[in-house]
Amino acid sequence: MNYIAFLRGINLGSTHKVPMRDLKESFESIGFTNVKTSLNSGNVIFTADEADVSHVQNIIGNHLEKTFGFPINTLIRTQKEVQEMVEENPFKNITMTAQTRLYVTFLSESSKSALKIPYESPEKNFRILRVSNNAIFSVLLLSGKYNTTDAMNIIGKEFGKNVTTRNWNTVVKMAK
Repeated sequence: MNYIAFLRGINLGSTHKVPMRDLKESFESIGFTNVKTSLNSGNVIFTADEADVSHVQNIIGNHLEKTFGFPINTLIRTQKEVQEMVEENPFKNITMTAQTRLYVTFLSESSKSALKIPYESPEKNFRILRVSNNAIFSVLLLSGKYNTTDAMNIIGKEFGKNVTTRNWNTVVKMAK
């Protein structure tokens, strides 16, 4: 089974440093094959014999904590799930500008929010287009007053902290 692991909270600033070479070797040491890392934010493509996603997620989470000395929340998707997400392209009707950012936030489990989806912020610069398959698809228009951190704070407040967000371009790259 081909999987993609999205790690949360590594290599941000000077804490929780995880070199990608060490991450790759760590995945290989627990028996995964065809391991490739992408970007420094903790994206790993790999193959495993195990078909139970939650079991794979637990194995990785426990191993990474032992290896790197701190818990690393890891959200796993099958490569097929990510490919289907990209093929569906929830952003196809979005007009792109230099200030437009497209994000996918991966949820660890189904989550309820008080927000009416689709959601648009009062400032009209942040929209959640939809929530499906344990993923949030959102659009941010950067401005002098509003940035990515503000958008992620809304998502964290509404959907919890056990999430990780990737730029749509990264998700597309991982699907290939």
